Amino acid sequence: MKINKTILALSLGSFALAGQVQAQENKLYLFNWTEYMDPAIIEAFEEKYDVEVVQNYFNSNPEMFAKLNAGGTSQYDIVVPSNYYIPRLIETGLVKELDKSKLDNLDNVMEQFADPSYDPGARYSAPYQWGVTGLIYNTETFPDAPKSWSLLFDPEVNPEYPFGLMGDGQVSIGIACAYLGHGYDCTSMDAWREAAQLLIETKNRGTFSGFTDGTPALQQLSRGVTHAGLSYNGDFLFYKEENPEAFADMEFMIPDEGAEMWVDAMMIPKDAPNPDMAYKFIDFILDAEVGAQLSNYNYYASPNAAARPYLDAVLTEPPVQPSEADMARLRFTPTLEGEQLQTFQQLWSEVKSR
Repeated sequence: MKINKTILALSLGSFALAGQVQAQENKLYLFNWTEYMDPAIIEAFEEKYDVEVVQNYFNSNPEMFAKLNAGGTSQYDIVVPSNYYIPRLIETGLVKELDKSKLDNLDNVMEQFADPSYDPGARYSAPYQWGVTGLIYNTETFPDAPKSWSLLFDPEVNPEYPFGLMGDGQVSIGIACAYLGHGYDCTSMDAWREAAQLLIETKNRGTFSGFTDGTPALQQLSRGVTHAGLSYNGDFLFYKEENPEAFADMEFMIPDEGAEMWVDAMMIPKDAPNPDMAYKFIDFILDAEVGAQLSNYNYYASPNAAARPYLDAVLTEPPVQPSEADMARLRFTPTLEGEQLQTFQQLWSEVKSR
């Protein structure tokens, strides 16, 4: 958060301005997901570049986008959106094209992330982590749980235990589409309408606890507020390692109908107060050992090929690294734009209001 200083006298104006510029050069403003950065990495970066990293957090892509769109482009130096929001940030002019000459470690990135569909040529983004959005459930409550989204959508499979869905509309519509047989990455209006109707029926069941994103969903599961819900594979494993007792009866599932695979990437907002330091930060994260340290902390898969020798063994097996069969069921959330995006937003608003 920036502090505005009052200039006491006109004659001191130039000195005050110089002080503000100097202070800005010594700060980096990072806008990231909660619980998504190793404090030791921040400390190492601060020490290396004699800079203070100021961290702010969001729990969903819509929340992040809204803040950037409301003037946040001048408040942050780095933002970490998911793949399907990257084209939206580019098209709305909220981010800078990267100067790759300032990124020596860019060659460490795995081939599949070097020219991604969501950012051809990786002109605007550098990958941070990748993972899966799946179904987490209580194994004591559901000892014979089917490998299916029916645990959320079918009242006969789960007639009495509270459950939640994601507040990110594209994810919740996507899993409803998958359950109905249209595929997670459905974009047809007929499929959307059918999925929206299913969500409206589902949220009006007495056991529906609400739309919750990210870390709060896991906290609800650990406290028994819900017995099934959506979250991310890395977050789940992280919390299970941190608090094994609370998560002893929890399991992560990739339903057979399909689920979301996502990539989070680093981008520089168009009015970033310290873009030079932003490049240093991106390059620091793309270092092989730092990239591995990040994944070892987060329990998410690394998009950094050079990091592989330094990764913990747990990151090479499920749930962080899905099985081949589960990988085949994963899809990126589609990027929506123009009339299609407006239609989807209207449909999602209807789901939430009914």
